[in-house]
Amino acid sequence: MQRLLAILGPIPFLALAIFAAGLSLATPVWLFNEVFSPALAGTASFWRYPLTGLALAASYFAYGLTLLLVAPTLNLLFGGRLQPYRGSAVSLMALRWYVHCTLTLVVRYSFLEFVTPSHFSQLYYRLMGMKIGRNASINSTAIADPSLIDIGDNVTIGGSASVMAHYSQGGYLVIAPVKLGAGATIGLRAIVMGGVDVGEKAKVLAGSFVLPNTRIPAGEVWAGIPAQRIKLDKGEGASDGATGKRDTRDED
Repeated sequence: MQRLLAILGPIPFLALAIFAAGLSLATPVWLFNEVFSPALAGTASFWRYPLTGLALAASYFAYGLTLLLVAPTLNLLFGGRLQPYRGSAVSLMALRWYVHCTLTLVVRYSFLEFVTPSHFSQLYYRLMGMKIGRNASINSTAIADPSLIDIGDNVTIGGSASVMAHYSQGGYLVIAPVKLGAGATIGLRAIVMGGVDVGEKAKVLAGSFVLPNTRIPAGEVWAGIPAQRIKLDKGEGASDGATGKRDTRDED
């Protein structure tokens, strides 16, 4: 039974991804057939090929921008807004998480890289339920479970950093909110797991791994695998958090 479930289980979510992409493709198909094709019909063959390429590229971006609206709409309709949870990966709450993940990933891997960082990506994350403060900068697409992520004003998430509000523990699926306080910085390629709370103006340096349920107090600098509080040479604390020279660890 478990083997059968493992084989058939992904099918509904693949169908959901196809449905979201298919609905979004309606816009570029209409645009190409009704707008671009008639305009190209009388074009000399020398110009038709490069112009057709430009039309296809424009149609692709029309698909992506449409998907940024379609995926959050389907997420809302199919109950993908998440609540904190700890339990079996086969349950109603877990089902909602799979819906949320599916609609997050189809956008991430088919279009989101082209509009990150920008107001388009932040609009998408907000529609998916993420709370984003003023002047926040999200330079990564590796954002999982956006409906349980809360980032404050002036937060910076560095390139390729991962922020995810879930993890597995002892055979259970755990879905836990992530909060990044105002002015916090998550450095390049750092990883922040579910249940983490990063205080105001705290920094997680590049390449660090913050374990689940870690609390980082305001103003502190953390680094390493797993991340721990560190001290920096005098004057280095003003860096943007993406880099930093380690001096000595606290012995507290």
